[in-house]
Amino acid sequence: MRVPVSSVSTPPRPTRRATVPPPRSRRLARWAVKAAASEVSRVRASLRRTLAAWGVSSERAEVLLLVATELLSNAVRHAGGPAGRTCLTVALCGGRLRLDVADGDPRLPSFAQDAGADVAPDAGPGADLGVDAAAEGGRGLAIVRFLVDEAGGRLAAIRVSTGKVVRIRMPIT
Repeated sequence: MRVPVSSVSTPPRPTRRATVPPPRSRRLARWAVKAAASEVSRVRASLRRTLAAWGVSSERAEVLLLVATELLSNAVRHAGGPAGRTCLTVALCGGRLRLDVADGDPRLPSFAQDAGADVAPDAGPGADLGVDAAAEGGRGLAIVRFLVDEAGGRLAAIRVSTGKVVRIRMPIT
């Protein structure tokens, strides 16, 4: 039996499609931090291992570790309290890193104090660090602002329903 040519189906010809690059990989790590100074060093060590596993250069990792340590220490000292909740979250996506330190205190840090603001604007390049030379403390956030600025990053504070988040964003290269 002969089949008419018109009824024979031929497989479709392969078409050339533009290749779509795979989505950028996104990595996320989170640590709950108890209100104790020893917790900060524990999280710092774990963050160091995480950044190394993600391929972050040792130079950039040292900046991030110092920034994380200062922000966590401030959160534990000023906002932690015995029942305080502090959380460090680090996300890496597309060559940029975001580091968030969240705590239960709604008061924004000194660099961001604006009575009506829920979001403090990013500290831009050359922003006044506002350090009192005679004060015994208060240099941690100034150091953080300087390091983040030098690394081409941004620093912000955001008031959220559970307290606040101090956030840095910076390139990892």
